[in-house]
Amino acid sequence: MMKLSEVLQEKNMTKYRLSKISGVPFTTVSEITTGKTNIKNCTGETLYKLAKALNVTMEDLVRDSVEYRQNFETYKSNICHMVKDMGDIDFIINTLESGKIRTLYQKKWYPESLYLLAMLDYLSRENDLPLCEDYSDIRAVRLSDPIYPASIIAMSVFCRSDQPKKDSYAEAIPEFIRFNIVESEVRNVC
Repeated sequence: MMKLSEVLQEKNMTKYRLSKISGVPFTTVSEITTGKTNIKNCTGETLYKLAKALNVTMEDLVRDSVEYRQNFETYKSNICHMVKDMGDIDFIINTLESGKIRTLYQKKWYPESLYLLAMLDYLSRENDLPLCEDYSDIRAVRLSDPIYPASIIAMSVFCRSDQPKKDSYAEAIPEFIRFNIVESEVRNVC
């Protein structure tokens, strides 16, 4: 996370000096660095001046303060690719160290949080590892309606039948179906 105070420290620059170089009032710089003002609420002009004075991009300054929620299908695909690229054990370690499951859950991004927890539990079972007990409370949660892969929904529409949904539900990986997420394939990603 790139915080203005961290950039200042990295550049060995004081708030006062940044204020003078950028032309942004000292109180504004101070309020951003202390968290009193969120940098995403600054005007484009203020962001431009700060970025130019610090020799970073405006995007660098706001990247972590702006939330972006991607399509759930894309999210699932990205998680599967991460598992493939990192390997099971490194993915498990990275997920546990990042605290991302809890972060997503606290944002109320339940499908993402539960998918990530299901993947963690699935990989733990596959590798004969004990479940992380830090998420026992979240394991008691279940989405009210099943989430099917887009391909299964499309097939059901095309066939004018719920049979593809029923079949995929029956074949779903237990760790995912526990949360009402229908997932049967997490390994074969291109």
